[in-house]
Amino acid sequence: MLPHWVRVYRSENQITIQPNFDFFISSEQMAAVNDSTSVEVANQQSEQPGRAVVKRKPVFVKVGDLKPGTNGHTLAVKVLSSTTVLDKKSRNSSSFSSRPGAANTRIAECLIGDETGTILFTARNDQVDLMKAESTVIIRNAKIDMFKGSMRLAVDKWGRIEVTEPASFTVKEDNNLSLVEYELVNVAE
Repeated sequence: MLPHWVRVYRSENQITIQPNFDFFISSEQMAAVNDSTSVEVANQQSEQPGRAVVKRKPVFVKVGDLKPGTNGHTLAVKVLSSTTVLDKKSRNSSSFSSRPGAANTRIAECLIGDETGTILFTARNDQVDLMKAESTVIIRNAKIDMFKGSMRLAVDKWGRIEVTEPASFTVKEDNNLSLVEYELVNVAE
């Protein structure tokens, strides 16, 4: 039994469940992907003597292509709105705090999007300052978090948010991926 995310369509009299077939990859396909990736990295490292780390060029994805349970996304999006959900001061906000910025916990929900759709982004602490309405940002190494059965985009300590020049695209606001409900079910093999 393996857990998989499925899309749930609810109407007045019926519930329809549609499996998300993007996640059904055979072990042979996964082995082929892993083998080809390791060969490509080995070839790149042998071409560059003296360099231990090989950086890949970012592959930008569209909001409409995001799926539950995925990570490592790089997106260029516009911020449509930003709403502060939590602004909490620490009880012991002394000047002798062990971490800088430990006195505040701030969380904001931001509606972001591109020409394929929109999604809610959860901004934390310093990220709240960058996610201002009408700004254009590049989000690197983002992940999809599931909250009450819906998708939310988030960036943890391994990701990055950069404010960039205004984008020329118009946001497709009628395709909000955070309004689609998903359910985690066990699938027998």
